[in-house]
Amino acid sequence: MNEGNGNDSGANASRDKSNGNPLKSVEEWDDYVQDRYRPDRQRNEFRDYEDTTDGVREFYRLNHEQQTFDFVKKQHETYLPLRHEKVPMWDVLLRLNELVDDSDPDTDLPQIVHALQTAEKIREDGHPDWFSLIGLIHDSGKMLCFYNEPQWAVVGDTFPVGCDWSEKIVFSDFFKNNPDAGVDEYQTELGVYEKNCGLDNVMLSWGHDEYIYQVMKDSKIPEEGLYMLRYHSFYPWHREGSYRHLMNEKDHQMLPWVKKFSGYDLYSKSDTVPKAEEVRPYYQGLIDKYLPATLNW
Repeated sequence: MNEGNGNDSGANASRDKSNGNPLKSVEEWDDYVQDRYRPDRQRNEFRDYEDTTDGVREFYRLNHEQQTFDFVKKQHETYLPLRHEKVPMWDVLLRLNELVDDSDPDTDLPQIVHALQTAEKIREDGHPDWFSLIGLIHDSGKMLCFYNEPQWAVVGDTFPVGCDWSEKIVFSDFFKNNPDAGVDEYQTELGVYEKNCGLDNVMLSWGHDEYIYQVMKDSKIPEEGLYMLRYHSFYPWHREGSYRHLMNEKDHQMLPWVKKFSGYDLYSKSDTVPKAEEVRPYYQGLIDKYLPATLNW
C-alpha cells in the first residue's frame, strides 16, 4: 500500500515498510525476514505505537478519518451475504503468504507465518483443538485485501461506530477529521445504541475480524472461538476496558476467552517460525473437523 493513498489495494504485499519500496524477489524477501525477525523480543516491546514508523501512523490517520458509520454500513452491504468466491481454508492461508499487515508495529512477517506461530503456541500449551484452529485462521479475513480493499479498511484495532470514540483507541486524535465528529447523535456515550445492548448489536469499524466471523459463524466452531474471531482486534474493549456500558451478560462471559486469545495473538510473534509443510497434516485435520470443504467469501 502506498503510504498516504487510501485508494491503493491492500494486497501490495511484499513491501519494506521502512522505505516504501517493494522487494524484487522471493530471495530478497527471505533475506529481509531473516534480518527483521527477532526471537528475543521482550513483552514490553510489543504494541509500541509511540516509537513506530511513519507508515503505521499514516495507516491509522486514514483508518480513523474514513471509518464512518455510513462507510461500515456500506461495507456490510457489499460483502454480506458472502458472495465473492468459494475457497478452501488452506488455499486462503497460502494466499496470505503474499500479505504483510501495514498497521502492525510488531512484525513484517507474512501473515501465514503469524497464523502458524499463534496456532502452534496454543497447541503447545494443551488447549482444545478448536482453540488452535482459531489461532490458525483468525487473520484470514484479511482476504479483503485481495478484493482491492485498502488496508485501512481491513486491518488495525477496531472500535464502535455510531457512538463517541474512546480516548483509549490508539491515535484517537485522528478522529477529529472523521465526518462523524460533526454528527451530534454519534458523539454521545450510547450514540445509536441502548445500554447493555450487547456487542452483537454494536457495529464496529469494518475489517477482517467481522469478515472472518461472518465466514465462520455457521461452522462447527464453538461460540467462544467465534468471539475470538470477531473481537480479537477490539483492543479498546478487551485490553483497555472501554465500552463496558454496551456489554450484555454473554459479552461478560466471553471476555476472558478473548483476553486469553489476545495473549497468543501478540506474544507468539517472536517464537520459532513453523514450517507449513510439516504441520499441515495436523491443521488440515482440524479444518476438516470444524469447517466445510469450501467456504464462502
